[in-house]
Amino acid sequence: MPFRVSEYTDFYAGRHPATNVGTMFRGPENALPPNWLHMPIGYNGRASSVVISGTPIRRPWGQLKGKDHDAPILAPSRRFDIELELGAIVGVPSDGPLSVDAADAAIFGYVLLNDWSARDIQAWEYQPLGPFQAKATATTISPWIVTAAALMPFRCATPERAKPLLPHIADTTPMNHKIALQVALNGHTIAHTNADELYYSAPQQLAHHASSGCPMRTGDLLGSGTISGPVKDQRGSLLELSWGGAEPLTLPNGATRTFLDDGDTITLSGSARGDGFRIGFGPCSGQVLAANDTFPD
Repeated sequence: MPFRVSEYTDFYAGRHPATNVGTMFRGPENALPPNWLHMPIGYNGRASSVVISGTPIRRPWGQLKGKDHDAPILAPSRRFDIELELGAIVGVPSDGPLSVDAADAAIFGYVLLNDWSARDIQAWEYQPLGPFQAKATATTISPWIVTAAALMPFRCATPERAKPLLPHIADTTPMNHKIALQVALNGHTIAHTNADELYYSAPQQLAHHASSGCPMRTGDLLGSGTISGPVKDQRGSLLELSWGGAEPLTLPNGATRTFLDDGDTITLSGSARGDGFRIGFGPCSGQVLAANDTFPD
């Protein structure tokens, strides 16, 4: 691990994935929840589950919704997924609210991040308090921290605002980054997008997180949430790429996927590209292992 993770928070800062997922479950007219255009939504995850690239990931058991009105069952996840994300690392601790500019100065650097997600566990558990066990299995990060200073030449503005933001998270200067991102499944590229698609920058995520007065620690990790673009091959999760399983993804070798099979390897990659040079993150990779044969008595 390139650092010791103090705490882990995952956001939902990409408008395209939020719209896609909302459309699948609520229809296009109610795709975004009322709060989404006003603040970066997030949940507190588990620092203990953050692992380094190359660590195998065991398919999780969990409580799944039964058919129709049947009782739920305990079984291995059948809809195990990934999320292409960027992780921001807090380098300067704080105790109290932060301005966006102060939050920007507190971020030491960035890693690629894969938020492994059991979609069937998530669908049954998430109301009313949001993700819990569906996101607790593992979060994989890339092996190198790319410093915020190194990424300064690649800063860019967030997308155009649909609604003005409250002052505590309003944009003061470009704080997003142009970072080309890719997702590969078993060596086949299945998606490519860019970190500049994030509707909320990492400093805005951190400033909103600290607005309640909660202390932030050195080593806190903030996941961006899925990063997707406006078209199908720019979607950063299998949930989006297969449209909830309704549109199976065909790989170059003829195999199809809706969600991950045992033995599948996912590799996220990313780089910021300048004139004659690039700054790479190193791979963010993990192979899915079969679930344990039985659940412990």
